[in-house]
Amino acid sequence: MKIRLFFLLCLIAVSAVLSANEKTVIPITTDNISLIYKVNDSNGRLYQSYLGQKLSFDSDIAQLPLGNEAYLTHGMEDYFEPAIRVLHNDGNPSLLLKYVSHESKQLSGANETVITLKDDKYPVEVKLYFIAYPKENIIKEYAEISHQEKKPVTLYNYASSLLHLNSDKYFLTEFSGDWAHEVNMKESELAFGKKMLDTKLGSRANMFCSPFFLLALDRKAEENAGEVLFGTIGWTGNYRFTFEVDNENSLRILSGINPYASEYSLKPNEVFRTPEFIFTYSAEGKGKASRDFQRWARKYQLKDGEKSRMTLLNNWEATYFDFNEDKLVAIMDEAATLGVDMFLLDDGWFANKYPRSSDHQGLGDWQETVTKLPNGIGKLVKEATNKGIKFGLWIEPEMVNPKSELYEKHKDWVIHLPNRDEYYFRNQMVLDLSNPEVQDYVYSIVDGLMTKYPGIAYFKWDCNSPITNIYSPYLKNQQSHLYIEHVRGLYNVLERIKQKYPNLPMMLCSGGGGRCDYEALKYFTEFWPSDNTEPVERIFIQWGYSHFFPAKSMAAHVTSWGKQPVKFRTDVASMCKLGFDIRINEMGQADQQYCKEAVANFKRLSDVILDGDQYRLASPYESEHAAVMYANESANKAVLFAFDMYPRYAEMMQPLRLQGLKKDARYELKEINLIPGTKSRLECNGRTFSGEFLMNVGIPVFSSRPTNSHVIEITEVR
Repeated sequence: MKIRLFFLLCLIAVSAVLSANEKTVIPITTDNISLIYKVNDSNGRLYQSYLGQKLSFDSDIAQLPLGNEAYLTHGMEDYFEPAIRVLHNDGNPSLLLKYVSHESKQLSGANETVITLKDDKYPVEVKLYFIAYPKENIIKEYAEISHQEKKPVTLYNYASSLLHLNSDKYFLTEFSGDWAHEVNMKESELAFGKKMLDTKLGSRANMFCSPFFLLALDRKAEENAGEVLFGTIGWTGNYRFTFEVDNENSLRILSGINPYASEYSLKPNEVFRTPEFIFTYSAEGKGKASRDFQRWARKYQLKDGEKSRMTLLNNWEATYFDFNEDKLVAIMDEAATLGVDMFLLDDGWFANKYPRSSDHQGLGDWQETVTKLPNGIGKLVKEATNKGIKFGLWIEPEMVNPKSELYEKHKDWVIHLPNRDEYYFRNQMVLDLSNPEVQDYVYSIVDGLMTKYPGIAYFKWDCNSPITNIYSPYLKNQQSHLYIEHVRGLYNVLERIKQKYPNLPMMLCSGGGGRCDYEALKYFTEFWPSDNTEPVERIFIQWGYSHFFPAKSMAAHVTSWGKQPVKFRTDVASMCKLGFDIRINEMGQADQQYCKEAVANFKRLSDVILDGDQYRLASPYESEHAAVMYANESANKAVLFAFDMYPRYAEMMQPLRLQGLKKDARYELKEINLIPGTKSRLECNGRTFSGEFLMNVGIPVFSSRPTNSHVIEITEVR
C-alpha cells in the first residue's frame, strides 16, 4: 500500500512539472535582465512571474511561480489600482483580458515582443509591446487599446506599464523641485498604500516633478551595489507613476499618462497607443543603471545622439531685451575670439505692433522688430558667417501674449475658458495644439524662418507656461481629450520639422527643466536643465539629471550667476554641453585666456566627456565635495572633474578612488583648465599610476578651499 502511494505521489509530482513546462512562457530579456510572463492554463490570463537579474536556464524559468496578473483590469476580483479601466457603451464597467497570442521579431539593435490580450465577452483588445535592447539593458513598454463595439468605449485608466516587485523593503527616489530648483533627489521608504508622482501642468509639465524615478530593493540606493530599478515615461505632458504596496508587501508600479481630467472616448477600430515607459534594472547599483541609460539614449533615442555638439555664446544674460544690431554683432566678435562654434540670439528680437521689450507683449508675432534689427535676421546670419561661426535663434512657438497681434486675430486658437476671466502665467497663454490650424501655424514659424534664412543653424525652443484656462475652442464637447490631443499635436509639429530639416539641431527649453522626456528628445539634440546657472546649484542639478541623461543632452552655460571664480563656473559647465552666456570682454585678460583654453580643451576632449561612460565618484549630497569622471569605451582616455564647494575648516579628506579604468594599464595624469600664470597644486599632476592604484588607492584631489575645482586629463601610457 505504501509503495503504491509512493508511486502515486511521484506521478503527481511529475505531472505537475510537465504541466509547468507546458505553460506558455514569454521571456523579455537583455544581457542582464529577465522579465518573464506566463499564461495560466486554467483561466487563460497573463501573469508576470519574474523581474530581476537574468535567468539563463529554461528549467529554472519553468519552476517560477505564476506571479501577479500582468495588466490588471477594473471591476473584477482585484482590490488595488488597475492598469486599465473602461466603460462599455452598455454601461458595464468591467473588463477581463485573456491571452490570445504573442509574437517576437528583431529590430535594429533590439528585440520586440507583442502580447495580444482580449476580453471574451466584449470585443476589446489590448496589445502589450516590449522592446528590449540587449547590450544596453533597456526595456521599453507600451500598450495599444482598441475595440469593435458599435459605439465609443470610455477609457478612464490606460497605463503604459504595470510592473510587480517583491522585496522586504522598497526605497523610492523622486526628483522634484520648482523653477531654478529642479531635480532635488529625495529618497523615502514605501509602506502599505499608494505613493503617486504626477503632474497636471499640461505643457510645462515637469516644472515640479521630473518624469523619472529610481527604486531600490531591500536597502537604500547605492552607487555601485544593490538592486535598483530606473524608470521614465516618454510623454511631453501629464504623466503619473503610482507605487502601491499591498497587504502582502508586494509592490506594483503603474506608469503612463495621468488620467486626471482625461477620460478618453475611444471610437470603434481606433487604436489608443500609450506612451513608452522605459526602464532598466541593475544588481550593481545606480552607476551601472545610469551608464546603461546614457549609452542607450546616445545610440537609439536622443536626436543625433552619436553626433557632435556645438559650443556657443548666448546673449541673454549679457543684454536681456536691451539690444540692437550693433550690440549683437559686437558680441559675435567675442564668440569668435572665444573659439565657440555658434552665437545664439535669445528672446526679444520680434514683434512690431507690440515690440518684444519685455515678457508682457509680442509673443506670437514672429517678425523681426525693425527698430532693433532694421536689416533682419539675415544680416545677423551673414555677420556670423563672416566671423566663422554659426547663428542660432530663440523661439517660443507654442505660446502667445494676450498683448499681441496673433491673440487679437485668433483668440479661437488660444486655450481659454469661455465666460471666465483669463489667468496668465508669466503674462502668456498656450496655443491650442489639438487644432490642426494651430499646428500648421506653429510649424510655419520654423519653416518660414528656415526658408527665408537657411543659414540659421540652431533653434532654442522654449515653453514657459503650463496650460491654464483649460478649455479648447476646437475640441468643443470633448474637453477631456485636451491634455492628450495637445501633446499629440505638438508631436505632429515636431515630426514635420524633423522630416523637412533632419539635420537641424534644437534645444528643448521650458523655463529651465520643465521638459526633459525621451519622447520629446527624439526631436531635440539637448535640453536646458535649469535657468539656475549658479555653479554650486548646477552641480546638484546636473548630478540629478545624470541618472537618466547623457552629458551631451544637457546644455550648461557659464554665466554671471554667483560670484565664484570663472574657472569654477566653467569647469562645472564643462561636465555637460558647454556654452557661455556672459560678456567675455568684461573679464580680465587672464580669465579671458583661461576661457579660450577651456573651450579648446572641451572640444579636444568632447568625445570622452560627451560620449564616454560616466562615473559619479563623490556625491554633493554626502559632503561639500563632488567628483564625476568620464572614460571612453576603450578606457585609454578619461577626464576627471573634482569640486570643493564650501568645505568645513580642517576637514579630513580621503583620496578619491577612480572607476572605469583598466587594472593593468599605466595612466599619466595632467591637470588642465588652469588659469594662465598659475600652477597645479595637485601632487598627482604629471605622475603616472596603474589603473589598479587609481581605482583601489585613489588620489587626493579635494581641499578646504571654497569653490575650488580641478579638471584632470587621464591618458593611458603605451
